[in-house]
Amino acid sequence: MNTENEESQELELYENHRFTVDKGQEMMRMDKYLQMRIEGVSRTKIQAAAKAKCILVNSKPEKSSYKIKPLDVISVLLPTPPREIEITPENIPFTIVYEDDDVLVVDKQAGLVVHPGYGNFNGTLLNALAYYFDGKKGKDGNPVTPYLVHRIDKDTSGLLLIAKNEEAQVFLAKQFFDHTIERKYKALVWGDFPEEKGTVDGNLARSVKDRRVMAVYNDPEIGKHAVTHWNVVERFGYVTLIECILETGRTHQIRAHMKHIGHPLFNDAAYGGDQILKGTTFSKYRQFVNNCFQLMPRQALHAFILGFEHPSNHKQMHFESAMPDDFAAVLDKWRRYSVSAKEDLE
Repeated sequence: MNTENEESQELELYENHRFTVDKGQEMMRMDKYLQMRIEGVSRTKIQAAAKAKCILVNSKPEKSSYKIKPLDVISVLLPTPPREIEITPENIPFTIVYEDDDVLVVDKQAGLVVHPGYGNFNGTLLNALAYYFDGKKGKDGNPVTPYLVHRIDKDTSGLLLIAKNEEAQVFLAKQFFDHTIERKYKALVWGDFPEEKGTVDGNLARSVKDRRVMAVYNDPEIGKHAVTHWNVVERFGYVTLIECILETGRTHQIRAHMKHIGHPLFNDAAYGGDQILKGTTFSKYRQFVNNCFQLMPRQALHAFILGFEHPSNHKQMHFESAMPDDFAAVLDKWRRYSVSAKEDLE
């Protein structure tokens, strides 16, 4: 079974800090104080975090120039600093949808891991970005560095947002943390739905039976809160094309939530969707499904809409990605199959 760089996917993208200023602390600029208290963070990132209202003093956003006082309570949200992994530039092709001085929107192909990690130290999107940015200077005159603000799984295709400087990263990270980013996915799942739409609300944590996958827990003390809204796009009888809107963005969220409600993603090996879960016992049908599996040897999940507020001009950005060839081919086969199945019954 492909573990698809699970260690990398498990890395947290955000870190929270909370400090209570000592009674004997002399007054000092907040950015200077935090740079002394948070290991490895630059003053630029702290200032960007304050500008993005990611730093609260006594529950109120404050500027980086705020003078801290004894017993002030300071809360900080920051994108996670890069791990100690050297990113080697590699000439790996990828599709750029949009680029400016602050952001890069990529239409990631299935099979490409986003971030180096256990078992995947090379051949990732970050290796490709390091090659693409090699020698380029940013708007501040410094070398361009790619900063992640979210991830999608190795075998999920679709839109991914990259920040090109620390200020943009912090501003975008706040939107992901606050769930104000627009993200929509298309998924082909096993089974039919009696309803046209619904919501899955269930905490996600590593499965105690298999650490490679996520499981839903009803205990609020276990895992992280996760909400997925879905609606039916097209029905094929034994499988259904749905649209999923993420309210939160957890590891394997759609895949685990759909499995939990009895509708695993088509050909999702990790969650049991690579078996024939619905349909007839006829060998002709089994061959049809296996042909579909071969056409799209991955889970049927595509991130097709991404929307966010731009970190510099504050315009609302909106991007859409066409269905990739493998996904489109499988949908076409199911359309033709469902039509012929209906004709056989008439």
